[in-house]
Amino acid sequence: MPTPSGQVVHLEFSGVFEMLDFVQIVTEHMGRSVGLDDDARHWVSVAIRESVINAIKHGNRHDASKHVFVDFETPHGEPELTIRVRDEGEGFEPEAVADPLAPENLLKSSGRGIFLIRNFMDHVQLQRAPEGGMEIRMTKRAPSGASASPTA
Repeated sequence: MPTPSGQVVHLEFSGVFEMLDFVQIVTEHMGRSVGLDDDARHWVSVAIRESVINAIKHGNRHDASKHVFVDFETPHGEPELTIRVRDEGEGFEPEAVADPLAPENLLKSSGRGIFLIRNFMDHVQLQRAPEGGMEIRMTKRAPSGASASPTA
Protein backbone atom coordinates (compact mmCIF):
# COMPACT_ATOMS: atom_id res chain seq x y z
CA MET A 1 0.00 0.00 0.00
CA PRO A 2 1.67 3.28 -1.07
CA THR A 3 1.59 6.03 1.52
CA PRO A 4 2.95 9.60 1.54
CA SER A 5 5.78 8.27 3.66
CA GLY A 6 6.60 5.32 1.38
CA GLN A 7 5.20 1.82 1.02
CA VAL A 8 3.87 -0.40 3.82
CA VAL A 9 2.92 -4.09 3.63
CA HIS A 10 1.34 -5.78 6.64
CA LEU A 11 1.10 -9.59 6.92
CA GLU A 12 -0.71 -11.41 9.69
CA PHE A 13 -0.96 -15.20 9.69
CA SER A 14 -1.29 -18.28 11.89
CA GLY A 15 1.98 -19.39 13.37
CA VAL A 16 2.62 -22.18 10.88
CA PHE A 17 5.71 -22.84 8.77
CA GLU A 18 3.67 -23.14 5.56
CA MET A 19 3.54 -19.32 5.42
CA LEU A 20 7.32 -18.98 5.03
CA ASP A 21 7.22 -19.20 1.22
CA PHE A 22 4.68 -16.38 1.01
CA VAL A 23 6.78 -14.21 3.34
CA GLN A 24 9.79 -14.92 1.09
CA ILE A 25 7.91 -13.73 -2.01
CA VAL A 26 6.93 -10.46 -0.32
CA THR A 27 10.49 -10.02 0.97
CA GLU A 28 11.90 -10.41 -2.55
CA HIS A 29 9.45 -7.87 -3.96
CA MET A 30 10.07 -5.32 -1.21
CA GLY A 31 13.85 -5.74 -1.50
CA ARG A 32 13.69 -5.05 -5.23
CA SER A 33 11.48 -2.01 -4.64
CA VAL A 34 14.25 -0.26 -2.65
CA GLY A 35 17.08 -1.30 -4.98
CA LEU A 36 18.72 -4.09 -2.98
CA ASP A 37 21.03 -6.18 -5.15
CA ASP A 38 20.79 -9.98 -5.42
CA ASP A 39 23.20 -10.63 -2.53
CA ALA A 40 21.51 -8.16 -0.19
CA ARG A 41 18.07 -9.56 -1.02
CA HIS A 42 19.34 -13.06 -0.27
CA TRP A 43 20.70 -12.11 3.16
CA VAL A 44 17.58 -10.08 4.02
CA SER A 45 15.53 -13.11 3.04
CA VAL A 46 17.58 -15.35 5.35
CA ALA A 47 17.21 -12.84 8.22
CA ILE A 48 13.44 -12.62 7.81
CA ARG A 49 13.10 -16.38 7.49
CA GLU A 50 15.07 -16.83 10.74
CA SER A 51 12.90 -14.20 12.45
CA VAL A 52 9.63 -15.81 11.39
CA ILE A 53 10.86 -19.29 12.34
CA ASN A 54 11.89 -17.94 15.77
CA ALA A 55 8.47 -16.29 16.18
CA ILE A 56 6.65 -19.55 15.35
CA LYS A 57 8.97 -21.92 17.22
CA HIS A 58 10.17 -19.98 20.26
CA GLY A 59 7.68 -17.13 20.57
CA ASN A 60 4.38 -18.82 19.83
CA ARG A 61 5.69 -22.30 20.74
CA HIS A 62 4.08 -23.87 17.64
CA ASP A 63 0.62 -22.75 18.79
CA ALA A 64 -1.26 -22.28 15.49
CA SER A 65 -3.92 -20.22 17.28
CA LYS A 66 -1.31 -17.51 17.88
CA HIS A 67 -0.38 -15.18 15.05
CA VAL A 68 2.83 -13.85 13.56
CA PHE A 69 2.89 -10.29 12.24
CA VAL A 70 5.35 -9.11 9.60
CA ASP A 71 5.46 -5.46 8.53
CA PHE A 72 7.59 -4.16 5.67
CA GLU A 73 8.17 -0.43 5.27
CA THR A 74 10.05 1.53 2.65
CA PRO A 75 10.39 5.18 3.62
CA HIS A 76 9.61 7.59 0.79
CA GLY A 77 12.80 8.59 -1.00
CA GLU A 78 15.02 6.39 1.17
CA PRO A 79 16.72 3.31 -0.32
CA GLU A 80 16.10 1.12 2.72
CA LEU A 81 13.76 -1.59 3.90
CA THR A 82 12.58 -1.88 7.49
CA ILE A 83 10.94 -5.10 8.66
CA ARG A 84 9.17 -5.78 11.94
CA VAL A 85 8.39 -9.39 12.95
CA ARG A 86 6.23 -9.89 16.03
CA ASP A 87 4.87 -12.97 17.79
CA GLU A 88 2.27 -13.41 20.53
CA GLY A 89 4.52 -15.28 22.94
CA GLU A 90 5.79 -14.46 26.42
CA GLY A 91 8.98 -12.81 25.19
CA PHE A 92 12.54 -13.07 26.46
CA GLU A 93 15.42 -10.89 27.50
CA PRO A 94 17.67 -10.38 24.45
CA GLU A 95 20.71 -9.96 26.70
CA ALA A 96 20.11 -13.49 28.04
CA VAL A 97 20.60 -15.15 24.64
CA ALA A 98 23.72 -17.33 24.71
CA ASP A 99 26.71 -16.27 22.62
CA PRO A 100 26.89 -18.81 19.75
CA LEU A 101 30.64 -18.17 19.43
CA ALA A 102 31.37 -19.15 23.03
CA PRO A 103 33.34 -22.44 23.12
CA GLU A 104 30.57 -24.27 25.00
CA ASN A 105 28.03 -23.33 22.30
CA LEU A 106 30.04 -23.99 19.12
CA LEU A 107 28.74 -27.53 18.62
CA LYS A 108 25.10 -26.79 19.46
CA SER A 109 22.69 -27.30 16.57
CA SER A 110 20.66 -24.15 17.31
CA GLY A 111 21.05 -20.70 18.82
CA ARG A 112 22.62 -18.82 15.91
CA GLY A 113 19.55 -17.12 14.41
CA ILE A 114 19.81 -13.76 16.17
CA PHE A 115 23.58 -13.74 15.67
CA LEU A 116 23.13 -14.27 11.92
CA ILE A 117 20.37 -11.67 11.68
CA ARG A 118 22.60 -9.08 13.35
CA ASN A 119 25.33 -9.84 10.81
CA PHE A 120 23.06 -9.70 7.74
CA MET A 121 21.16 -6.51 8.55
CA ASP A 122 22.34 -2.92 9.05
CA HIS A 123 20.28 -2.32 12.19
CA VAL A 124 18.57 -4.83 14.51
CA GLN A 125 16.50 -4.14 17.61
CA LEU A 126 14.86 -6.80 19.80
CA GLN A 127 12.26 -5.77 22.35
CA ARG A 128 8.97 -6.68 23.95
CA ALA A 129 6.19 -5.37 21.74
CA PRO A 130 3.72 -2.81 23.15
CA GLU A 131 0.89 -5.07 21.89
CA GLY A 132 2.38 -8.07 23.68
CA GLY A 133 4.83 -10.69 22.47
CA MET A 134 8.33 -10.13 21.21
CA GLU A 135 9.37 -8.12 18.19
CA ILE A 136 12.46 -7.74 16.10
CA ARG A 137 12.94 -4.65 13.93
CA MET A 138 15.51 -4.90 11.15
CA THR A 139 16.70 -2.42 8.57
CA LYS A 140 18.72 -2.99 5.41
CA ARG A 141 19.94 -0.04 3.36
CA ALA A 142 20.61 -0.24 -0.35
CA PRO A 143 24.02 1.08 -1.44
CA SER A 144 24.21 4.75 -2.36
CA GLY A 145 23.11 5.32 -5.90
CA ALA A 146 20.83 2.26 -5.92
CA SER A 147 17.67 2.83 -7.82
CA ALA A 148 14.32 1.40 -6.85
CA SER A 149 12.63 -1.00 -9.19
CA PRO A 150 9.92 0.53 -11.38
CA THR A 151 7.70 -2.46 -10.51
CA ALA A 152 7.48 -1.48 -6.85
